[in-house]
Amino acid sequence: QVQLVESGGGSVQTGGSLRLSCVASGNTDSRYRYCLTWFRQAPGQEREGVASTATGGNTYYLGSVRDRFSISQDSAENMVYLQMNSLELEDTAMYYCAAELASYCTGNFRADRYSYWGQGTQVTVSS
Repeated sequence: QVQLVESGGGSVQTGGSLRLSCVASGNTDSRYRYCLTWFRQAPGQEREGVASTATGGNTYYLGSVRDRFSISQDSAENMVYLQMNSLELEDTAMYYCAAELASYCTGNFRADRYSYWGQGTQVTVSS
């Protein structure tokens, strides 16, 4: 079992920046490998994958955020971050951290593959 807790959401104007954090607890020692992904869901829309990373593996990004967002991981602290720059109105959503027990990420952002989810943190971008 893994527990995930997100933080760092808030309200920001277009062009601003936010850094989301996700801390993992539970089965996080080196025996376990996870693909860690940030998803987001706006009201009335489906949940979509934003960025993925795995220890020693590739990172993947949703096309619309690739040049603005950056995912990083601190394995020693069991943390994964999402640095979001140049935020746009369309980035407004609830952002979720998710973990899949896997040695690497595939980049397909299939939400049904993820067994562990945080409660989400709200990001609101206004003009």
